[in-house]
Amino acid sequence: MSRATPRIVIATRLYAPEVGAASFRLRALARGLAASGATVRVVTTTPPPGSAPEPVDPGVSTARASVLRDAGGNVRGYVQYLSFDIPLFFRLLFARADLVVSEPPPTTGLVVAVTSWLHRRPYVYYAADVWTDGLIALGAPKPVVAVMRRVEGFVMRRAAAVIAVSDEVAEKVRSFGVAGDRVSSIGNGVDTEVFRPDGPVADTVSPTFVYTGAMSEWQGPTVFVEAMPRILEEYPTANIQFFGQGVEEPAIRATAERLGLTSVHVRGVIPPAETAQWIRGATAALASIRPGVGYDFAKPTKTYAAAACGTPVVFAGIGVGAQLVEENDLGWRAAFEPAAVADAMLAAVRAEEGGQSALSSAARVAWVRSNASIAATGHRAAEVVLDALRSRSRAR
Repeated sequence: MSRATPRIVIATRLYAPEVGAASFRLRALARGLAASGATVRVVTTTPPPGSAPEPVDPGVSTARASVLRDAGGNVRGYVQYLSFDIPLFFRLLFARADLVVSEPPPTTGLVVAVTSWLHRRPYVYYAADVWTDGLIALGAPKPVVAVMRRVEGFVMRRAAAVIAVSDEVAEKVRSFGVAGDRVSSIGNGVDTEVFRPDGPVADTVSPTFVYTGAMSEWQGPTVFVEAMPRILEEYPTANIQFFGQGVEEPAIRATAERLGLTSVHVRGVIPPAETAQWIRGATAALASIRPGVGYDFAKPTKTYAAAACGTPVVFAGIGVGAQLVEENDLGWRAAFEPAAVADAMLAAVRAEEGGQSALSSAARVAWVRSNASIAATGHRAAEVVLDALRSRSRAR
């Protein structure tokens, strides 16, 4: 290694205190690196107004700059990405680092790859998913998908290591021609210090269902709204609380209006600790993956967050996320259509009424702490990063 104290830079458009799986994941990495003796600098964006205070983690500093955001406050879209990536080139060009870690999108990875080549320093790519699969799911033009797929493959093949959040993502990464020994599957998880069964509970009216986090096209959360009329026939006080943001927000509101529902509430982004309060008070948490759009490999973080609070999950869709819920007794899985989803939601209500949900709460919590602690994930990711730096130093 080139220095006794390695200097690591993390380049990402999303970082705490912004709320999101990427923010949690990268903060865990930064803390893991700092705990291993590295100094960490996070090159990122200025959080939107109303965000929580800047986190204070020993050994970790942040360098923030303004960025263009869409109407929902997201750094999402080609113009928004470029508003981060173009300045990032110059920020990294003059950054002192022994290694740089990049998050998607691939355009950010390309900036990291080029500046790393100019400095002759290694970089690590943190693959939460295969980004171009999302483009395909959105119906992006084939030429755009082809170009971005080339960029994504270029970035991953030239990385000293690629961190994948699951075995399924690791397999997709290898399909780009990335050498198998440079791909590490470390798992995903949640902050079990925040998402835990004990703590304040939101004041809710039973039955309450809670959807937290991203509301994207490939998740299709409107299916839960479409299931509500059936729920309300038996339980007139039933309601859904949506927390988070995403392009499906207008569709959720429009579907609720079309069905004449006043029991569907879209409440925006809230801090993780407040999210945990709502999850603890819920009959069940909701998660979904729309089938056939290329995301059947995804394991939504909201599943882990719910189970960590002891709350069961109703999962709509197929793939490994649905298997995760079913095989580990985390709740109910349903086909991605309103009638089946309604049946699963009603099963959750009856399990709450009969006391079965409370009885199985401890088992869900124990499973998450053993299998999906983000602190453990952060330490595993940090070891991959430091191993990549050691390997590069030995090769010189």
